[in-house]
Amino acid sequence: MEIIDLSAPIVASPEGTPEVLRTGIEFSDHAEGAVLIEQMFGVGPELLRDGEGWAVDFFTRFGTHNSTHVDAPWHYNSTIDGEPAKTIEQLPLEWFFQPGVCLDFTGREDGDTVDVADLEQSLDEVGHELKPLEIVLIRTGCDRWIDTMEYMAHGPGVTGGATQWLYDRGIRVMGIDAWGWDRPLWMQAEEAKASGNAGVFWQAHQAGLSYSQIERMVNLDRLPATGFTVSCLPLPLVGGSAAPARAVAILD
Repeated sequence: MEIIDLSAPIVASPEGTPEVLRTGIEFSDHAEGAVLIEQMFGVGPELLRDGEGWAVDFFTRFGTHNSTHVDAPWHYNSTIDGEPAKTIEQLPLEWFFQPGVCLDFTGREDGDTVDVADLEQSLDEVGHELKPLEIVLIRTGCDRWIDTMEYMAHGPGVTGGATQWLYDRGIRVMGIDAWGWDRPLWMQAEEAKASGNAGVFWQAHQAGLSYSQIERMVNLDRLPATGFTVSCLPLPLVGGSAAPARAVAILD
């Protein structure tokens, strides 16, 4: 068995990162831990192995969408089919441990679409027929920008129609190695303002479907088209629109 990490490392954001995108982390070392233990319990460093206490770490800022994460339907809209959209802890865990399918769209340019015909052709090429609850991963190659501020500006995106097509075949979790499942937001924003129509901006997210996306994945280039299992169990953040997940592929 081989396990491939599909999750980006979590690190503090560089200076200049916009607040909404920033991750802040503070590390407290063993010497600080020894001081805290003495303050809390009266146990001095002479009673600790090597005079050291515990090391602990703190997120000073960490948005649920700022790492490799799983989106809940609540992220997209407050209601879906007339019912309150589900938050992350309300989703079935079995959605997040299923056979995976990885489709290669690395030839697409920024702003290109992945539509129904593209999915059908790619599945035909790899000789696979989708089964309900399989986890479909879209490889774009955009994870090469994951450590830069350019990341969110790059990549193709999956259309609302293609998202609906996957959903109609029983797919409930869909992942991508780009910043988001949709085309770059700056492109969609310009098109939405020019058209004056709702449904252009954030098209695939707001498709009115109760499904989950895994965004900001890495290492999809190491996966075969089929023959692996995806584990992407999200943290049970009550009321959350998303939660970080340690997404991995388990190769048969």
